[in-house]
Amino acid sequence: MRDGKNLLIFDLDGTLIDSVPDLAAAVNATLVDIGRAPFDEDTVRHWVGNGATMLVARALSGALTVDDNLPEATLQDALARFFAHYRAHTCVRTQAYAGVNEGLQMLKNAGYTLTMVTNKPFEFIAPIVQAMGWQDRFAISLGGDSLPTKKPDPAPLRHVCQQLNVAPQHAYMIGDSKNDILAGKNAGIDTLGLSYGYNYGQDIREQQPTAAFDSFTEMVAFLT
Repeated sequence: MRDGKNLLIFDLDGTLIDSVPDLAAAVNATLVDIGRAPFDEDTVRHWVGNGATMLVARALSGALTVDDNLPEATLQDALARFFAHYRAHTCVRTQAYAGVNEGLQMLKNAGYTLTMVTNKPFEFIAPIVQAMGWQDRFAISLGGDSLPTKKPDPAPLRHVCQQLNVAPQHAYMIGDSKNDILAGKNAGIDTLGLSYGYNYGQDIREQQPTAAFDSFTEMVAFLT
């Protein structure tokens, strides 16, 4: 283990898995339901990272910045439709990134405790974990609705540390977006950024993580 760290807190979407194909399909099915035009996957990719409500709000706004005049009733109706579509097709085209399956096992074998903190609603974690064959990988998994606040708020990361009785200085937060890096910094936890994820089209290095990598395999080599 590196630098006395024994706890790894992983983001999910854009870090361990590329879920955009299924998220985009659910978003576009929702838009078609309400008579709006769909978007291509690359556009939706830049909207992922702040949870389902924000994803749907961005789709309804057609932009990363949500329309201030978006009616709440419209958002809630679209969100319910999105959840229905995504529940039916949570893990059809979703795939683990290269090196993740082997890398998680290597990190666990090296003695790290693996956990997950995602802004994705909690109900969608288990189907994905099962589809990927990761049932025995994570000691704790938190979704964006598991606690009153989500990343970049530090509360979910602090909760994981408290539950496992690990001091923040003995953990790494690992993710692909500024929300992951900010959450780690806000919690006093060192951060590892991955450049291949979503992050709204921005370079993760702009967020100044403790270290940054262009592949999961590179990060595993750094940790082991």
